[in-house]
Amino acid sequence: MFVAIAPPALVGSARDAVHRWAVGSQQAARRNAIVASTECAQRRAERQEVEDFFAALLAPREEVAAPHAAHG
Repeated sequence: MFVAIAPPALVGSARDAVHRWAVGSQQAARRNAIVASTECAQRRAERQEVEDFFAALLAPREEVAAPHAAHG
């Protein structure tokens, strides 16, 4: 039976390529997560702003007493 063993340089370069891929993939995933988180935070803030606007619009308004003219 013949077992072929790859030269150490080939094994090392393959290992390095896998490592670079893993690191690059992790960095891309991290960037995507940061972008998604920022987008979610912006949408949440906009949604809250709209809810506050409609709540203020529908809230019962306090009657402002008209100033009575003083006659002297």
